[in-house]
Amino acid sequence: MAGAIASRMSFSSLKRKQPKTFTVRIATMDAEMEFSCEVKWKGKDLFDLVCRTLGLRETWFFGLQYTIKDTVAWLKMDKKVLDHDVPTEEPVTFHFLAKFYPENAEEELVQEITQHLFFLQVKKQILDEKIYCPPEASVLLASYAVQAKYGDYDPNVHKRGFLAQEELLPKRVINLYQMTPEMWEERITAWYAEHRGRARDEAEMEYLKIAQDLEMYGVNYFAIRNKKGTELLLGVDALGLHIYDPDNRLTPKISFPWNEIRNISYSDKEFTIKPLDKKIDVFKFNSSKLRVNKLMERQRLAREKQMREEAERTRDELERRLMQLKEEATMANEALMRSEETADLLAEKAQITEEEAKLLAQKAAEAEQEMQRIKATAIRTEEEKRLMEQKVLEAEMLALKMAEESERRAKEADQLKQDLQEARESERRAKQKLLEITSKSSYTQSMNSSTTALPTDLPSFNLISESLSFDFKDTDMKRLSMEIEKEKVEYMEKSKHLQEQLNELKTEIEALKLKERETALDILHNENASRGNSKHNTIKKFILFCWFSLKPRAEDLSAFETSNSPYRAPSPVWPSSRSCRE
Repeated sequence: MAGAIASRMSFSSLKRKQPKTFTVRIATMDAEMEFSCEVKWKGKDLFDLVCRTLGLRETWFFGLQYTIKDTVAWLKMDKKVLDHDVPTEEPVTFHFLAKFYPENAEEELVQEITQHLFFLQVKKQILDEKIYCPPEASVLLASYAVQAKYGDYDPNVHKRGFLAQEELLPKRVINLYQMTPEMWEERITAWYAEHRGRARDEAEMEYLKIAQDLEMYGVNYFAIRNKKGTELLLGVDALGLHIYDPDNRLTPKISFPWNEIRNISYSDKEFTIKPLDKKIDVFKFNSSKLRVNKLMERQRLAREKQMREEAERTRDELERRLMQLKEEATMANEALMRSEETADLLAEKAQITEEEAKLLAQKAAEAEQEMQRIKATAIRTEEEKRLMEQKVLEAEMLALKMAEESERRAKEADQLKQDLQEARESERRAKQKLLEITSKSSYTQSMNSSTTALPTDLPSFNLISESLSFDFKDTDMKRLSMEIEKEKVEYMEKSKHLQEQLNELKTEIEALKLKERETALDILHNENASRGNSKHNTIKKFILFCWFSLKPRAEDLSAFETSNSPYRAPSPVWPSSRSCRE
């Protein structure tokens, strides 16, 4: 009886210790997963579990998104999952999506899984027309998407109609031209055939490199109002904050690069942007939803955290690389010293051995002379003959021994000479290695100079490189300059060829365009293209405007806030040779 009671108590105790759980469904761009999540878990616990399952290390780009009351929100890392306004029905669904977009995908995306998830998300946004893409660029992107999925083009396998079931072009592009699906497939396949040899990850990266230059790439739009109640759009991306007209999401009226913003704050439904230059008036606007303000603030903090983490990673990598170079330099110096000492010892030993060989040769000659003398003065008696023959035999054996020893010494001298040559060759290679390490250290120093743009509140560090300071020859600098110039020419030729192909395709299909089906974004894009405006040119001009002290005046900003017309600053003369980091 007592045993049964103890057994029931033990079972009840185990049952009470079981944590309460609920089911969560995570939807990525190409798969769905379900997890059993504990009630006490915070957003970070769930997010880390998803990242571990995917094998994702570049976690700072992503987040878990959910929808509540027609509003998109992101799961907070420091808040319990069930404390969010998530649906109560199980499984609770979250979408694992990119929250922040890299400015340069090729430089910032390292893992293949990260690149693949970005490729799928950007591709879907283009097809869903959340990112505007001109027709000719849509065909080029479609060809890279086909290369990523099917591999190299094979006319025996990829026959006419193999793309019939694929969604490759935005519906807007298809409706804009009097072209059949077969005609679109023919043009996509023509470019697809040129991508032979590219692996899946390479094709996806080429897709992202083209997509990242589209005007709406990576921009999150929020509805706002200025002081007079004029409807506007606030765009947030990796470059900064941008103000748009609701009918024109391609070209911002005014932009605030992140490095030109001193502070961002919100109070109730009012949002304030304070520029770094205090001479420029503070820009204020209102949002109809408090959630938008909070989301903006969280995005700003997350962006700052991301930049800080990237800066710290860069600093740690530079420190690690510097230590590695210093160790390699020390080892190379030690190897050089050992090579020099070995060469000196071998040279000395070779000289001694050569002198010994000469001395033995001289003794052998003297023994031969002695033998001849003994033979000439031999005593005729048998006893004397016997004695003399014995002496001759001994003299001959001694001479033979001396000759063998002389030959051995001569060979040893030759071997030592060969060792000396090898030691000198080793010394030359050690010096060459040291010169190569010096070149690497010069590159590291140049990388170190770029860290001056890190946030000022980061811990300071000094890269000590006195032991790595060497003189470079003019020939090395000329060779490096020639290599850089060659790469630049190749890149320009490739870009020119690509642009010529795009223009050729645009001209080819222009005759089939239905002008009456052009959307407002099509018209705006064509106007921007004819004026030479692009996503990056707008930011460049604004930064140059700030650099040359042509600051927006208070009355200009006031006029912008009280009217629908775009803000127009005085037109400076832009220096053609001046480049600007976007």
